[in-house]
Amino acid sequence: MDEASSSSLTIKNKNDMKRPQTTAGLLSPINDDLLHNILSRLPALSFASAACVSKSWNQICSRILSRPKLASALSLHPSPKAAVKEVIEKVLAEPIRPHFVVANIGSGFRLYEIFKLISKKLGSSVPFIISTSSGIIGRDALTHEFKEVKWGDVCGDGSDEDCSIPAKDVNYGILLTVGFVPGLKVDAIPLLRSTKEPREVLLDKFIMDIKDYTASVSGCTFPVGIMMFGDGLINMKPIIDALDYSMPVETVIVGDERGRFLYRSGNESRNVCGSAKYFSDAVALIFARDKDKPSGMGDIQFQIALSKGVSTVGPRHKAVSVKENHCEHSTWLTARREGHPEILDGQQLLNDINDELEDYADSSDLYIGVIKRRNISMGSEKPRMITSLEFHGVVGGDDEYLYVSGVGIKTADYFHFYRSDPESALSSCNNVSLSLKKLKSDEDSKHRRHISEVFGGFMFACCGRGESFFGRVNVDGSPFVENFPGVPLAGIFCGGEIGRGPSRLTGEAHKDSDARCNMHVYSTIYLVLSYTPVPLEH
Repeated sequence: MDEASSSSLTIKNKNDMKRPQTTAGLLSPINDDLLHNILSRLPALSFASAACVSKSWNQICSRILSRPKLASALSLHPSPKAAVKEVIEKVLAEPIRPHFVVANIGSGFRLYEIFKLISKKLGSSVPFIISTSSGIIGRDALTHEFKEVKWGDVCGDGSDEDCSIPAKDVNYGILLTVGFVPGLKVDAIPLLRSTKEPREVLLDKFIMDIKDYTASVSGCTFPVGIMMFGDGLINMKPIIDALDYSMPVETVIVGDERGRFLYRSGNESRNVCGSAKYFSDAVALIFARDKDKPSGMGDIQFQIALSKGVSTVGPRHKAVSVKENHCEHSTWLTARREGHPEILDGQQLLNDINDELEDYADSSDLYIGVIKRRNISMGSEKPRMITSLEFHGVVGGDDEYLYVSGVGIKTADYFHFYRSDPESALSSCNNVSLSLKKLKSDEDSKHRRHISEVFGGFMFACCGRGESFFGRVNVDGSPFVENFPGVPLAGIFCGGEIGRGPSRLTGEAHKDSDARCNMHVYSTIYLVLSYTPVPLEH
């Protein structure tokens, strides 16, 4: 170092000694507005480090992330490491503090491998669910192009919780979603089954775990929303019925009925994947109000909309003779047309329906929707009558019986035939779009005192929909994307769509509208997340 440089450094050091040596003093030339602008442009990891620099920086970072945020991206790269790298870099490209993580992958990827790769990047304390799906819907991590990618049925061994058995297909891809939801508490809660008593599903414990967790963080026993992921080998109907019975109508429930999954809970005692004591039959991501929500923080709303894709065929029927085949999880039945005494076998029923459909003979998308009035109770509670609409796929028929999938039908139950209907689905999508347009116009209104703004959405679409169903791409995503073009949307194609809650966005209902329908066919469930800030005091 030369003499001039040394002299200059000495003078500088002497001048610095006259100032208080504080972080605020060193950063005083940067005003808060400029610092806010700089910090808001940082990627998530750098942003997290910046929040630890000083109290003033932390306060500015808190102002930047004062509202909820959803970040989502998909990758179709065939390499697991490359695909995870692409989506991680995209969702963490802007400031966000993960409160929950959801990943959906093609069955060509190994669940456990992707689970470990994502956990390494996002940490081990954030509630995290990863599942296989029949397709993914969202924006490409590299091109930002909106895509609906459908692969088909989920393959592999549904009992493979540690993924020691590789998948047998080449459905490569991943959709990663990270959520920041201040004012809510989030955790993953599994539905367990004892390995010693494999037929005993601990359903009462599952419901109590949800209520206990919600009570501990919010002071009430009912969450705002539940996102369910079921195992492909498990009948989800009793589980959804129990949730429907136990939760008020305001609790929104959405999800995928059939798939494979892994999860991580924020409560280590619930992390039993690979345990010798329990199997995990399903897992629920629970969203509950935070009783310690900071003052000045607004509220997050969950709103649900339904695009139905089936229409009724023919008159109503009444089941006469009913037999269950529990080995094949199917039902054999005969029935009468309402108001007619003649008992019809399976072939007669199908002949009548084919006449109605002008010889539309493909039974793969033909269903019966059965009205079931059943007494349901949980624990020691008094049973309560619940009326529900449940769909059963038509397998076939002969001169003895009509064969349908699933069990639980009783003699004297009424049912309609339904068929998948692209025209009905398209009309229903248009209705959803109009409802979201109204929500958007309300959001833009300057005359509303409490303005809600949509910050994200989830979609659960039947794997039978998509381009092959509508004849063109991106039909299901268009109602959301066209109304909220800059808002993240994450969706999957399901093996069974779960959707329950007050449909404030659409007034659509099935023909048997007095019955609740929580498990749908050929439908798309939209979960719209919005935020209402606390109104300014005048």
